[in-house]
Amino acid sequence: MTASDLDRFAAWIEDLIRRRGYDIDSPRGGGKSRLADEAGVHRAAITRLLQRQSMPDLETTRRLARVLGVPVRDMLIRSGRLTEEDLPLPPLPGAAPAGPGERRLTLEEAADALGVPADRREMFLRVAGQFLPPPDAGPRGGGPAGD
Repeated sequence: MTASDLDRFAAWIEDLIRRRGYDIDSPRGGGKSRLADEAGVHRAAITRLLQRQSMPDLETTRRLARVLGVPVRDMLIRSGRLTEEDLPLPPLPGAAPAGPGERRLTLEEAADALGVPADRREMFLRVAGQFLPPPDAGPRGGGPAGD
């Protein structure tokens, strides 16, 4: 990881933090402390990242991703720690039927893959779940409508 990786990641996360409503610009805004509290991390980790001093560790990254409503995968790729090839996305539902021994993407994984924000995740799961067969229905015959 280079200094430019850290700078790019910090700039991206600063913008994300601001878009999520955390006041990180004014000294008394309390945004850094509030973010740290909600994520369950030390305020110093947030400060070091925003001052481009250090990249957060994996657990801090995971916690920030949850609070900011972005997939951990995106955080790791944008940080420069891993590449898209290191973390390939699973096939999307409906792209191809799961073969023997393969598993389908869960709604939670789909929400992560699609970047559904944390404040809309529950609604996404509830609405998308209405389109799935009941768990005891077994596999459906045929393909998507119109096949």
